Amino acid sequence: MKKQARVTSKGQVTLPYEIRRAMGVRPGDKVEFENDDAGFHVRPVRAVSPFAKYVGIGNPGIPRGRKAIIRYVRKMRGHDDGD
Repeated sequence: MKKQARVTSKGQVTLPYEIRRAMGVRPGDKVEFENDDAGFHVRPVRAVSPFAKYVGIGNPGIPRGRKAIIRYVRKMRGHDDGD
């Protein structure tokens, strides 16, 4: 996909709608400009993974981590903590 944008006298660029949509960028988001041997690249800056809100959704009531899951399964099977 090729799109063009004009640079204003203040150095500002408006990202075309199709580019914003493809990058998942919304108002207030940040983008990062990176230069390498191939040229310049523009990437969205993600402070938090878009999947972070789903962490633990499959295990309601069970704390995170391997030990917590093992403890939960042992309790479910009727084992005491001392076994």
